Parts: sequence; structure tokens; C-alpha cells
Amino acid sequence: MVSPERDEHTEDTEDTEDTEDEPRAERLQKLLARGGVASRRKAEELIAAGRVSVDGVTAQLGERATRAAEIRLDGRLLQLYRPPVSYLLNKPRGYVTTAADERGRPTVLELVPEEPGLHPVGRLDLDSEGLLLLTTDGDLTLRLTHPRYGQRKEYRVWCVEGQLSAEALRSLLAGVLLDDGPAAAVSAAAAPGGATIVLGEGRKRQVRRMLAEVGYEVERLKRTRVAGLELGDLPTGSWRLLQAEDFGALGYNPA
Repeated sequence: MVSPERDEHTEDTEDTEDTEDEPRAERLQKLLARGGVASRRKAEELIAAGRVSVDGVTAQLGERATRAAEIRLDGRLLQLYRPPVSYLLNKPRGYVTTAADERGRPTVLELVPEEPGLHPVGRLDLDSEGLLLLTTDGDLTLRLTHPRYGQRKEYRVWCVEGQLSAEALRSLLAGVLLDDGPAAAVSAAAAPGGATIVLGEGRKRQVRRMLAEVGYEVERLKRTRVAGLELGDLPTGSWRLLQAEDFGALGYNPA
């Protein structure tokens, strides 16, 4: 049920189409990502490490498989054809963005229905709040977290020192030097008690660190938008399923 991949860089649209008698063959790493097993990059690592088998044979990078194939990871049969599930959560403060926490702190997965393979898309710090996506779709995770896509994220911040000065805003736009390299805001505008800042990347505690460099301590931080998807009036701690228009706002086609 496996065929060699013709070209490592061939677009996904060149996967063969389903017919009545023969299901579509797709890249193995794509099947693993769609099934929530891992991101495509991690799936490639699993395949290269010899941990994946197809119809009883150790898989190789560049293979394709159909839904009729028996795909296993470390000998465990995978169920890859559940429709992916994606949630938008208004994360409260005090929740860690992980599946489990060694210190026993509450996690964001406790706030949404339990789903096999469900994971947060990116991170929000323990003390941060706002828009957080959780999904079983590894392709969506890749689309929203890989630097090559440059997905923009908007944050509303409130600072101990109050509204940001024009000089501080100019510095954020010009770029500041952090311990892991330079960082600049895509846009930055003053707002009551702080500012609204848009970033095209997402490093650990990046907003807080950037503001510290221009002399401001963040008192409260709320993510309000990812790509074209806005948090809206969803109550804190509440969630909703993503709909077709939400995927469109993210520039992603889950089909």
C-alpha cells in the first residue's frame, strides 16, 4: 500500500485522488501529522529513526500510504483517520500551556474536552491570557508555529508605568536586542495603561522581554489575535470549536 515519493518538494495537491475502489495515497508524514501523532517535521524524524511501519515493513522517508494501510508507531497501531478537532480557548491566567506539569499546576487541557492527540498550538505564559488554539491537526500547528509562515499575533499589554511613550514605541518598531537575538514589533500603538503590539514571531516571553528593554514592566498581557482570527467576546476560560470561517481567517484549509 506504499509507493515512493516522486519529489520531496512536490506540492500536496499532487497526491493521488480517491477513487471508488482505491483510496488516496498521501505522504506518510502528512498522515501522521493530520492524525495528531506529531508535526510533519517530528513525523519525519520518527520515520527516519525506524519507529514507523506500514503493513508490517519499516517505513522509509519518501513513502506514501493509503488509509487502507496498517500504520504503526513503535509497534502500536495508529488510528489516523479521525477528523481533526480544533478549539479556540480564552486562556485564563494561572494555567500552563502544556499537556502535563511536573509541579502539579493546572494545564490548558483541563479547560477543553479530552481528545486523543490534542495539543496547544504554541504557548502562552503562565501569567498571560487570551487567544490560544488547541488542535489534533499537526498541519495546522506547523502552519501557525513555523517561522517561515510569519504568522502575526496581536497582544494587548498593560504596564506598571502606564501607557507607552512615543519614544518607547519607536524603539519597539526599530528593534531591541534580546539575549537570543534582535527583535522588532510589526506594529506598536499606545493604548490606555500600555500598548497594543503585533509580532511576526513567537519566542519565549518575547513581549515582556521587549518591553523590559524599553523600560516598561508588563502587569497584564492578553493575546487578542492570531493571523486573521480574533478572540472576540469569548469569556475567559471558555472555548469554542473552530468553524470554516475561522480556518479561512488563519489562511488554512483543513481538507
